[in-house]
Amino acid sequence: MPYQFTSLSAILCHPEKDGRTLVDQTISTDTVFCRSLVSEGYLTEQQMLHAADRYRLGRSKDGAVIFWEIDEQQQIRDGKLMYYHDNCHRDKDRNATWVTSLLKRQKKLSMIFDAERCLFGLHLLPSDPATTVIVVEAEKTAVICSELYPGAVWMASGGLTMLNAAKLQPLRDYRVILFPDTDEQGDTFKQWKEVADAAQEFFKYPIRVSPILEDNATQEQKIAKIDIVDFIFKKGEV
Repeated sequence: MPYQFTSLSAILCHPEKDGRTLVDQTISTDTVFCRSLVSEGYLTEQQMLHAADRYRLGRSKDGAVIFWEIDEQQQIRDGKLMYYHDNCHRDKDRNATWVTSLLKRQKKLSMIFDAERCLFGLHLLPSDPATTVIVVEAEKTAVICSELYPGAVWMASGGLTMLNAAKLQPLRDYRVILFPDTDEQGDTFKQWKEVADAAQEFFKYPIRVSPILEDNATQEQKIAKIDIVDFIFKKGEV
């Protein structure tokens, strides 16, 4: 049996004894991440519940939020487990891990399985190619911005170096804006511009890389490496 992402989706979508799939069993807003979105004023309770439902946010047994990566064909590629503090900042003392890694340890997935990950939120890709798709770095940013600016579909690469031309390919017929974080030297913007240039050949419309943070963030904010959510809520200022 070939160990491809479709076999992973079969494992995660296979009904358990209670009739629910493994993914269904994880769906929950009872995480520090979801609670802190509301307590820190990023979203209202209703907005948080709506966003959590759309992105199918899960909860691990030890309380991590699970950001499921589901592609445009609704196939589950992987899930990232991340830990947060009450202030909605990542708990950097606890490393993020992947569902595929856990399944391998439990011997439910072959050690030779190679996860084919995709953009977080790709399953929300609409049929109308006139819709704007905005790609940010962090899953948290996509979740928040999806409620603040619902006119676009928000996706996340999962990190600065997690974006590449192959991940962007499902968006080739759409109007795409990349929204990288900022930094003191402007390296993030340059790296994502290089990715956009590499992918452009296959795209119907020009891929835009937003310069809003590069042009408007203060030096202190750039040193803090803020993203668009930090900018909106005036984080990273001194």
